[in-house]
Amino acid sequence: MKKILVANRGEIALRVMRTAQRMGIKTVAIYSEADRLSPHVRFADEAICVGPPPSNQSYLLGDKIIEIAKSLKVDGIHPGYGFLSENADFAKAVTDAGITFIGPSPHSIEVMGSKLAAKEAVRHFNIPMVPGTEGAISDVEEAIQVGREVGYPLLVKASAGGGGKGMRIVENEDELASQMERAISEAKSAFGDGSVFIEKYVGSPRHIEIQVLADSFGNTVHLFERECSVQRRHQKVVEEAPSSILSPSIRAAMGADAVKVALACQYKGAGTVEFLVDENLNYYFLEMNTRLQVEHPVTEMVTGIDLVEQQIRVARGEKLAFSQEDLSLKGHAIELRVYAEDPMNEFLPSIGKLTTYRKPTGNGIRVDDGFVEGMDIPIYYDPMLAKLVAFGNDRPEAIRRLLSAIADYEIEGVATTLPFGRFVLEHEAFTSGNFDTHFVKNFFTKEALTSGEMDEKEVAAAVALRLFLEETRKLEVPETSDSAWRRR
Repeated sequence: MKKILVANRGEIALRVMRTAQRMGIKTVAIYSEADRLSPHVRFADEAICVGPPPSNQSYLLGDKIIEIAKSLKVDGIHPGYGFLSENADFAKAVTDAGITFIGPSPHSIEVMGSKLAAKEAVRHFNIPMVPGTEGAISDVEEAIQVGREVGYPLLVKASAGGGGKGMRIVENEDELASQMERAISEAKSAFGDGSVFIEKYVGSPRHIEIQVLADSFGNTVHLFERECSVQRRHQKVVEEAPSSILSPSIRAAMGADAVKVALACQYKGAGTVEFLVDENLNYYFLEMNTRLQVEHPVTEMVTGIDLVEQQIRVARGEKLAFSQEDLSLKGHAIELRVYAEDPMNEFLPSIGKLTTYRKPTGNGIRVDDGFVEGMDIPIYYDPMLAKLVAFGNDRPEAIRRLLSAIADYEIEGVATTLPFGRFVLEHEAFTSGNFDTHFVKNFFTKEALTSGEMDEKEVAAAVALRLFLEETRKLEVPETSDSAWRRR
């Protein structure tokens, strides 16, 4: 494998390219018109514009991306995460074009892309699952019977869902019909698939996932867990490895079951098996993500394994160079997703120019990003600026280092989740490990962010920035050029 096209943008494209370069592999970047000046474009050996800013006119054009790859004699395509990374049709088209897809097979993607199909695939392996329906359900009377059997509250979930879409909590039987109708409608709108199923709602869950790796020779290992319970709008914001609540025996059991899930779909490459863990440390299979995860750096830091390198090695037909017995945890790592979002305004995206952008450095600090000072934040894509990661010999040291890095991270021009990250890291629920996926709902308010958590100058700066951004937006006018909106 001498040349790889990275079918993505921003920090993940740059992160993949850095590993490829270290392995002596040439890289090709694709970019939309909005990303013409992005660091991943300048870093690559070759770069091709794939279309206008909207992703459905650029990064989601699978056929065009494959044609570019063929014209440049590319050996492999790495999809990163998001966009086409879990699109079975794209994976198949890449393979049919004679190019190596650096990821799992189309079969694995398809099976695990449907929560119902995934549950059916792993059922024969005796993986613990939340009580509920085995298949899709649309009949309210049948749903009522299920509710009486498993008890309330219930969770109605879209089979093809993700990110909290097509998901409804049902507190009692009277709400069931209306909440099912809403979940089905939302699922159809978001995913083109209205299939829903019902599960018992786990009231105070932890979201813990297991990283797995598998080659083409029957070798599958797990690289332990990541704790991903601090979320907003059902999306992760803070992740860490290892989890502070798992005993060695539970860790081993969850790892073994994650390997079974991978075997259930003949998995190859890097993937993540997600579990819900209740207050009694009972765990239940949730889903499998058939791609690299945003939070993969924390696993890399506590295991010493470069997951992108392993993806490439497996894709080019190599055996895993290590067994489960060779893997161990060392230290602790915590990641904060630095979003261009305003935590004082319901985490809404904050669009503007990075007038100041200076990354923190130091022992144990890692920053994966895709921006430089002076760049505009595009309105077309996920607003994540960077992944800020800190490693320590233990959890308290990792927390201290991450707090120091947050203080040293200089970003002006947009609001970010850096103050929220500090709020989390300093909160007693987090430092004690006594938190769940309701952390934001239970503890976070914009008043809490500014009450005792920031000094007077920081508060004044945050308020001034927000006022400035609001006034700037009022003055913005759309251009009539083909590149849609431009920020002045």
